[in-house]
Amino acid sequence: MSYDLMVFNPQKAPKSEPEFLEWYDQQTEWEENHSYDDPKITSIELRNWFMEMIAEFPAMNGPHSPADLDDRIDDEEITDYSVGKDVIYSAFRWSMAERAYPKMLELAKKHKVGFYDASGDGNILFPNENGILESINKKAESKPWWKFW
Repeated sequence: MSYDLMVFNPQKAPKSEPEFLEWYDQQTEWEENHSYDDPKITSIELRNWFMEMIAEFPAMNGPHSPADLDDRIDDEEITDYSVGKDVIYSAFRWSMAERAYPKMLELAKKHKVGFYDASGDGNILFPNENGILESINKKAESKPWWKFW
């Protein structure tokens, strides 16, 4: 089992929770006609997010995986990314949850993409006109679910 987070193209995703969750289910059927390991098929914002994210959390597969992946496959930071046209789904080891969540959130803000906490509290965040991520389904900004203090 993995710790799963997703970034998405905010222009393509529905902005109500029920519609977003239905869209999310469709996206994670992985039925698009392409490989899911190359960011060339996604938006420039998601691609830029991905290229910056893999500097800290290298890709497990695809053209951007490390050349020495066979030697590093057990490294905690190695991450399984599934790249769709409008989403990038990131499956981390649970031991990376406290590092992965804030990094993904930071880069989502920077690149003005949406953010979905699939393994935690289900928070769905969209960038507003000022680039600030705002929740469409939570009243107050919440901490990651594992931070109970």
